[in-house]
Amino acid sequence: MTKILKCVVVDDEPLAAALIRSYIEASDNLQIGGVFEDAIAAAEYLNKHKTDLLFLDINMPDITGIDLFKSLKNKPMLIFTTAYKNFAFEGFELEAIDYLLKPIDYPRFKKAVNKAKEFYHYQNEKQHEDFIESIFVHSEYRLIKINLPDILFIESLEDYIKIHLQGSKMVLTLMPLKKITEKLPADRFKRIHRSFVVSLQKIKAIHNRKIELITGEVLPVSDSYVEVINEWKNS
Repeated sequence: MTKILKCVVVDDEPLAAALIRSYIEASDNLQIGGVFEDAIAAAEYLNKHKTDLLFLDINMPDITGIDLFKSLKNKPMLIFTTAYKNFAFEGFELEAIDYLLKPIDYPRFKKAVNKAKEFYHYQNEKQHEDFIESIFVHSEYRLIKINLPDILFIESLEDYIKIHLQGSKMVLTLMPLKKITEKLPADRFKRIHRSFVVSLQKIKAIHNRKIELITGEVLPVSDSYVEVINEWKNS
């Protein structure tokens, strides 16, 4: 049975709030929990009622949508709705599902909602699955689904990581290498260097302390991870 997501809309513009409400009512598996023009009243409701998905305007009187969201004890999935592009980085920091610029048309709304549904399923079903096939990361102010079979290796760039995918594609995200390693199945991905995590399925050959991938890239193995190589050779 498909989960119905309970939604709340917070927007001080009545027409904008009504439009989003109409989109929710026209969408499968979405249900209106409340529509608020006042951010303080919205915060009181959100702290008392379980909400799955929040459509939140950023630029509001009294407190901003950003401050409202930060104040919540239980944070729902978040989709920002705003007329201003310059708030995109704040949306990134708060790990918003998406960032919708007004005026919002229904196809763009639907795309953001589908992303939220997919993320909800991932968050609530992954603990019951023995074989994880995807992860989600934030890149370019939006949530991106990464299919694990597409990953070649992951490279650390100080505060960022670069996920190298098959087909010469790359995804850059603000995250330490340690954090993303914890998201990955340990039997399919191994750290081989302070700067690299590799997919075992993409290894073509091991030469001393060098790993050659099926795409031709060669990655170093640092002293701290030599035992990882020895385990592969003996398995």
